[in-house]
Amino acid sequence: MTRPDRPQPNPGIMDIAAYVPGRESAPGVAKIYKLSSNETPLGPSPAVAEAVASAAAHLELYPDGSAQQLRQAIGRAHGLNPERILCANGSDELLGLLCQTYLSPGSEGIFTEHGFLVYRIQITAAGAVPVVVPESNLTADVDAILAAVTERTKLVFLANPNNPTGTYLPFSEIRRLQSGLPKDVLLVLDAAYAEYVRRNDYEAGIELVASSENVVMTRTFSKIHGLAGLRIGWMYAPEAVLAAVNRVRGPFNVNALAIAAGSAAIGDRAHVERAVAHNEVWLPRLRGAFEEIGLKVTPSVANFLLIHFPETEGKTAAEADKFLTGQGLILRRVSGYGLPHALRMTVGSEEANRRVIAALSAFMEA
Repeated sequence: MTRPDRPQPNPGIMDIAAYVPGRESAPGVAKIYKLSSNETPLGPSPAVAEAVASAAAHLELYPDGSAQQLRQAIGRAHGLNPERILCANGSDELLGLLCQTYLSPGSEGIFTEHGFLVYRIQITAAGAVPVVVPESNLTADVDAILAAVTERTKLVFLANPNNPTGTYLPFSEIRRLQSGLPKDVLLVLDAAYAEYVRRNDYEAGIELVASSENVVMTRTFSKIHGLAGLRIGWMYAPEAVLAAVNRVRGPFNVNALAIAAGSAAIGDRAHVERAVAHNEVWLPRLRGAFEEIGLKVTPSVANFLLIHFPETEGKTAAEADKFLTGQGLILRRVSGYGLPHALRMTVGSEEANRRVIAALSAFMEA
């Protein structure tokens, strides 16, 4: 048998559509308003700068491989046992570690049709089969998820709230999903935007993890805490899951600056509340303004909005994106999520938000 003339990736790897992050630039435009990646306009807590400066004085030393300081800070903030927390280089790393630990060739991982693109990437990279389940009105459908479960199902990913739709499932539905899954299927609740949700029927997953053996909750410091540049994620999980994932996790996967910054950020409750308050003002204001000019907007509980455009020539999402980019307003195309006629907008600063309202008003009136 003739051997290939170069190293070959595993089957399925080259079939993966690489993740494309939100754009950051608009050539020829002096001032950019980046509203494509759901970053907070408030930035990180003022306490972060001092913590990072202190940690930067000892960069010759390896970080604590268990991120104990950060786990303890998370535990204090959420009333959790630090021994049930695992930290990582962003929650994306946690999703990959879970796939690496629990999936194998021939097994299946489930996610919903407009779910985070990384789910498909990590499931496929593990050699498993991605199973896409239809949503109902851009919202996860528990009955559809349960109907898709087979003897090969090992993982179910559920973003709650979901990105890019901004929709969510109430806790009663999450409980119903978990109770309907086989005990050996791991339910991964991706709660990256949990801090923004202000609904009485919402729960990020802490209670369910505490009372179950097949549920984990992942969280991030990239959104409301404003630390996207440092890549910090964490997971609250049953002891057995942690014991397994820790065996494949890199020994120093969270760097020293991230540990210091995350510990400071999560302790500043007032800064988090300021971010929530800003979002509570602008989320409904933006939705109302866009609907007033004739655009449909999916109700969101996160820090972004999904704006739907007509398919009429001259008013499409692609044309709106081009028009906005020309003014330095960068939103997110979501064609890769199966939403070619929509743009996702992060709730930005007051200046950025007002500029988008004015720009889209002009676009729709032209």
